[in-house]
Amino acid sequence: MSKNNASDLQNQFANKAQAWSARFSEPVSDLVKRYTASVDFDKRLAAFDIQGSLAHADMLAAAGVISAEDNTAIEQGMARILEEIDAGRFEWSLDLEDVHLNIEKRLVELIGDAGKRLHTGRSRNDQVATDIRLWLRAEIDQSSGLLHQLRRRLAQLALEHADTIMPGFTHLQVAQPVTFGHHLLAYAEMFGRDAERLADCRKRVNRLPLGAAALAGTSYPIDRERVARTLGFDGVCRNSLDAVSDRDFAIEFCAAAALIMVHVSRLSEELVLWMSPRVGFIDLADRFCTGSSIMPQKKNPDVPELARGKTGRVNGHLVALLTLMKGQPLAYNKDNQEDKEGLFDAADTIRDTLTIFADMVGGIRVHPDAMRAAALQGFATATDLADYLVKKGVPFRDAHETVARAVRACEEQSCDLADLSLEALQAFHASIQQDVFQVLTLEGSVAGRRHIGGTAPDRVRLEAERVLDDTASFS
Repeated sequence: MSKNNASDLQNQFANKAQAWSARFSEPVSDLVKRYTASVDFDKRLAAFDIQGSLAHADMLAAAGVISAEDNTAIEQGMARILEEIDAGRFEWSLDLEDVHLNIEKRLVELIGDAGKRLHTGRSRNDQVATDIRLWLRAEIDQSSGLLHQLRRRLAQLALEHADTIMPGFTHLQVAQPVTFGHHLLAYAEMFGRDAERLADCRKRVNRLPLGAAALAGTSYPIDRERVARTLGFDGVCRNSLDAVSDRDFAIEFCAAAALIMVHVSRLSEELVLWMSPRVGFIDLADRFCTGSSIMPQKKNPDVPELARGKTGRVNGHLVALLTLMKGQPLAYNKDNQEDKEGLFDAADTIRDTLTIFADMVGGIRVHPDAMRAAALQGFATATDLADYLVKKGVPFRDAHETVARAVRACEEQSCDLADLSLEALQAFHASIQQDVFQVLTLEGSVAGRRHIGGTAPDRVRLEAERVLDDTASFS
C-alpha cells in the first residue's frame, strides 16, 4: 500500500463516527465512545467473524461481485489477522466500536481496496447475528458434551452404589427407603433433558441470517444457500427483518442454561446437606473445598455453594434478555448490543460449572453406614406394611389407618416397626403373618420395586447401564 493510501486510511478511521459514515460534522465524545462501544466484550467473536467473512467473500467471488484476486487477498489477510489475534499481537481500538470494524480496519491496512470490498452486500446487523449464531453453536456443542460427561459420572457412581440404601425424603422428612444409585440417576435424568433441550435449541440457532443486510436484503446477486452450506448451517432465515432483529435463539439458550443451573443447584444443595457432619452421607475431595481463616477444623463445600449462587446469575441473564427484547420494534436496534454480555456469561458459567461438577462427582466418597442408619429412622418401611395389608385384602384406607396406629405405638416404645414381635403386629391387624418381616426390612422394601423407574438394585443397575451406553461417545 502506498504512503498516501495508508494516510487516507488512518484519516478514515480517525474517529468512531467517520468509521461508518461521513454524515456527521463532529466526532463522538470520549464518554459516548466508552458507553456505546462493544469491542471489550465482542472481540471474543473474532474467529467467528472471520469465519463468516471468508464464507461471504467466497460467495461474492463465485457470484462475480468481487474478483477472484480480491477473494484470495481477503483470505490471506484474514489468515494474518487470525494469527495476530491468536498470538495476542492484534491491537484493539475503542475508537472502532466493535470487533467487526477493528478487523475490517486491519484487513484494509493489509490488503488495501480488496478489504474495502468485503462488506459489499452485508451490514453489521446481519454480520453480528451470524457471528453470535456461529459462536453459540460451538458453545452448545461443548456444553452438550459436558452434560453427557456429568451424566456418565453420575451413572458410574450409581452403578457402584446400586445396593447402597439411603432414606428417600419428602418435605425433608424420611419417607421411604431408596438406593443411593437410584437417587443419583434422578440427576442423570435431569441433565439428560437438559441435553435434549440444547440439541433442540441448536436447530433454531443453526440458521443463517447473513444476506439480510441492514434489514431489507440486498440488490447484489448473492447466494445465501451457498454461504449456509459453507458455514454448516441447516438453512437460512427466511425474512430479512426477522433475521437481523431476532434473538429468540439466544433467549432459548439462556432458558436452557437457567434450567441446567437449577438442576446443578438442586444437586449442590444435597451435596452440602450430605456433607454436613450432622448427616455425614458423603465427603467431597479436598480440591473442591476450602478451610476457614479462623477455625482450623473446617472443610467447607465451596464449589456446590458457589454453584447455587451462580444459578441466580444465570437466571438473571434470562430475565434481562427477555426484558431487552420485549419492547423493540422491527428491525435492528442498538439495544441488541446488550444481548452479548449476559449471553456470554451464561455460556461461560454452565461450561465451567459442568466441567467442575463432572470431576467433583467422580471423586465423591460415600459413607453407606451413615445412609443406612438414617434410613432406619422415621419408619421408612411404613408404606411397605400398608401395601402388605392391601395385598392381604385390606382396603388401602383401612391399611393406612392400621399402620398409622402401629407407628404411633412404636414412637411411644422408641422402636422401629421391624422391632415389633409378630404378636404385637397382629394386635393391629389379624391378617399380619410371619412373612411380614420380609417387607419390613430396608432391603426387602427397595427390592420390591422392580418396575421401570423403581429403586430395586437390579433396576438401578439396568438404568445406570442405559445411561452409560447413551453417553459412551463422551467418555
